[in-house]
Amino acid sequence: MQQIISSFTENNSLFYFFIIMLVFGFADFMGVFTKAKVSSVFVVMVVFLIGFMTGVFPTDIVEQAFLTQFASMSAAILIFHMGTMINLKQLRDEWKTVVTAVASMLVVIVTCFILIPIIGRENAMVAIPVLNGGIISTQIMSSKAAELGLVVPAAFAAILYAVKKFAGSYPASYVGMQEAKTVLAAYRNGTYESKQTQDAEKKRKGLATKHTKYFTDFVCLMIAVCFAWIAVSLGKLMPSINYSIWSLLFGAILGYYDVVPTRILEKGKASGVFSMLVYVTIIPSLGKVTFTDLMALGMNIVVTLGATIAMLYVVFAILPGWKLLKSKHLAFGVALAQYLGFPATYLVSQEISKAITDDETEQQIVFDHIMPRYVVAGMTTVTTLSIVVAGIFVAFL
Repeated sequence: MQQIISSFTENNSLFYFFIIMLVFGFADFMGVFTKAKVSSVFVVMVVFLIGFMTGVFPTDIVEQAFLTQFASMSAAILIFHMGTMINLKQLRDEWKTVVTAVASMLVVIVTCFILIPIIGRENAMVAIPVLNGGIISTQIMSSKAAELGLVVPAAFAAILYAVKKFAGSYPASYVGMQEAKTVLAAYRNGTYESKQTQDAEKKRKGLATKHTKYFTDFVCLMIAVCFAWIAVSLGKLMPSINYSIWSLLFGAILGYYDVVPTRILEKGKASGVFSMLVYVTIIPSLGKVTFTDLMALGMNIVVTLGATIAMLYVVFAILPGWKLLKSKHLAFGVALAQYLGFPATYLVSQEISKAITDDETEQQIVFDHIMPRYVVAGMTTVTTLSIVVAGIFVAFL
């Protein structure tokens, strides 16, 4: 019997791939079943965190599923796909989102300074770039703290990064659902006109529309991979500009001028696979968190996350911080994008659109309304400015 079990589990990459997909499938079910009241992003992270800490899942499950290399290449490909959905006019129009996102970073910075008497100066300094950003800013702060012998702040940075998405995913999903209800109500009574629709009416027909039959599944995948490769290469050549910015711009330019199809991975019937692969890149960081770590630093983490999110809510949902985007729900969601980053901002937007309605046209209306704001906010904070913030605050350790 043991031999039979071993043959199905040991050294079997498909078994570990199945376990990963089982968790994703369960999370999607919960997201749809609860109409996004319970975020699928949140469910995935909770299940894997518990699984890693209890030893049910091996911490190298992604590697054992042979997904590590493929997943690492997928972000640039999916970002290019996203770019084909956010045309140049939208990028220009999203300046209000950028301003709101930057203001939300400042709110977090001020709040962390206020928390210094409670959580300590070093913890507050490492928390700022971690909350504002992603893995790069976390690595900068954690590595420097470890180098200086600040063991607790180094651990605090790593754990805060691992759990901040828990704190951000549920409220971002919730307010996104409230915004989606408003959008759908306006759409159903005929008072809502999306920017995508307006731009589509004005856009000239280009190569992609005139010769659509040539853009087959593999041609679309080839194009997306090609420009992802160019974007990553340019990111290495010019490190001051992150590859994700290049990838997004390539997609936006080519999509806007109809050189490539809009939603190119959907036309290539591969958007779901690449969304999953990019999501997989988040999982390994959860395997580094132990129960002891959570207990030791739990109170400081709860205080930091609770206070910063509460302050963001006050500024962008109670005070006039929401007026630039003309929606309290949307402004608070944009402010929370720094806690999510890519791909969570994209996945939460996708989840909201599927949970709010079964009609595909309405789903697209909601997605086109929320996704550009969430993603652009995440790009502004996590991808771009957080690295600058880390470069500044690392000197305060």
